[in-house]
Amino acid sequence: MTKTIAEINERISRREAVVLTAEEVLDYVKKEGFEKAARTVDVVTTGTFGPMCSSGMYMNIGHSKPRIKLGGGKTTLNDVPAYTGVAAVDLFLGAAAMPDDDPLNKIYPGEFRYGGGHVIEDLVAGKDIRLQATAYGTDCYPRRKLDTWIRLADLNSATLFNMRNSYQNYGVAVNASERMIYTYMGVLKPHLGNANYATSGTLSPLLNDPDYRTIGIGTRVFLGGGIGYVAWHGTQHNPHVPRLDNDVPRVPSGTLALIGDMKQMGPRWLVGTSMMGYGPTLTVGIGVPIPILSEEIFAHTLVTDADIVAPVVDYASAQPQREPETLGEVTYAELRSGRIIVKGKEVPTASLSSYPRAREIASMLKQWIAEGSFLLTERVAPLPGTESEVGYHHLVERPVDE
Repeated sequence: MTKTIAEINERISRREAVVLTAEEVLDYVKKEGFEKAARTVDVVTTGTFGPMCSSGMYMNIGHSKPRIKLGGGKTTLNDVPAYTGVAAVDLFLGAAAMPDDDPLNKIYPGEFRYGGGHVIEDLVAGKDIRLQATAYGTDCYPRRKLDTWIRLADLNSATLFNMRNSYQNYGVAVNASERMIYTYMGVLKPHLGNANYATSGTLSPLLNDPDYRTIGIGTRVFLGGGIGYVAWHGTQHNPHVPRLDNDVPRVPSGTLALIGDMKQMGPRWLVGTSMMGYGPTLTVGIGVPIPILSEEIFAHTLVTDADIVAPVVDYASAQPQREPETLGEVTYAELRSGRIIVKGKEVPTASLSSYPRAREIASMLKQWIAEGSFLLTERVAPLPGTESEVGYHHLVERPVDE
C-alpha cells in the first residue's frame, strides 16, 4: 500500500480524507484491523504543549520620524532587552531574556516573574508593549532616543522562531541529593522526592515518525495556534542514539526548528512561563500531521505510552556534570500512572507538558484538515536521519593562553 501527499491533499480538498489523532488511531486499528486501517487512514495528527527554552521572535517595528538606528544602542520591550545587531529597526527577542533589574538568583531561588517569553505572550494577546531605545545617531538615522508603545497588529512583521522544539523523547528528572534543587525540569525534591518528565508520549510528533520519514524541511504544522513550518533540524538534533526495536529512541534524540507568523497565533498556545530558580521560558503548542504514505509509516503512528521508554537522570549530579550514569529506564505508561520505582523507592511523577492541551492541539489540527482548510506540504528536504552523518556534539574545551 502506497499513497502520495498529492493524493491525500486531493481527498482533503474534497473533504473525503480520513483523519484521526494519534490516540484515536489506536482504537481504530483494534476495531478494523491493521491492513484495512492502513488503507483507509490518510492522516494521523499529533500534538505537544510544553516549555521550549530555545524560542524567540524577530520583528520589524517600522521606521520612526525622524528615523532611528537601533543597532549599537540598547532596546527594551517592557524592560526586557532585545538584540538589535541586525538592522536599523529589526529586533530579536529570546524567550529566556531578562530585565536588567531582575535579581535573578541573588535571592535564591529566583522567581523570574517576567522575561522574553512573557513579552511574546503579551504581544499575541494584543497588549501594548513599551519600547524604549537609545541610539548613537547617524546622518541617515539621526534620532537618538525612542520611547513609545507598540502592539502586534501595528508591526510590519513578527515571526516566531524556535531553534529547538518538539524533542524526540527526553529524560526523567529526579534529585538524589539532600537538598531541594531548581532546574529547567522544575523543582526537584531531595531524596528522590518526585520525578518530572516532558513530551506528550503517544501524541508526541517525532515519536510518531521516529525515522523522520514524513517530517522534514517545509512540513506545514500547527504552531502557537497558527500555521508554521519546519525550517530545519533543531539545535542538538541527534539521531545517532540507542533505539528500541520499534525505532523509538531510548534517550533524547531528534529536534525541529520551527517558524511561523505570530499574527496568526494566540496566548492560549504561547504562554510565558517562569521556572523558579532557573529562569523564564515560553510554553509552545505544536501539532504535526503524519501523512500515511505506507504501512511502515502507519505502523509507527501506533506507538503507545507502553512502547516508549525514558532514562531517569539525577539532576543533582549526573546532569549538571554531564556524567552518563542513569538510574534506570521507565515507560511513559509508568510515568503517567503517577508513580515509578527508582532505586527501590516509589516516586511520584508529574509532567511539564500538558497532555490535555496536546490532545486539544491534535484535535484542532484534525479538524482543520478534515474541513479542508489545512493542506499537507511535500517536504523539500529530509531531516538528518538515523543514517546521516549529522549529529549532536558537546563542547570541546580548549585551554586559553593567559
